[in-house]
Amino acid sequence: MDLAVGCYELTRRFPRDEMFGLTSQIRRASTSVAANIAEGHGRDATGFYIQHLKFAQGSLKELETHLILSSRVGVCPMGILSR
Repeated sequence: MDLAVGCYELTRRFPRDEMFGLTSQIRRASTSVAANIAEGHGRDATGFYIQHLKFAQGSLKELETHLILSSRVGVCPMGILSR
C-alpha cells in the first residue's frame, strides 16, 4: 500500500490538466497492485494467489510505464522517481 500512497502524493503535484490522464492511470495502476495482492492472499488456494500475483506484476509494469512517460513529457522530474 505504500506504493499507492506514494503515487497519490506524487500525482498531487501533477498539472490539473492531467487529472484524467496520467494522474488517473498512475493512481489506478498503483492501487491495482495492492488490491490484487490482497485479493490473491484472501483466496484459499495457492493457484489463485499466484494468479493474482501475476496480475499485480502486470499492473506494476503498467505503473512503471506511466511513470516513465510522465517524466518524458515533463510532468514529473525523473529525480523524484528515483527516490
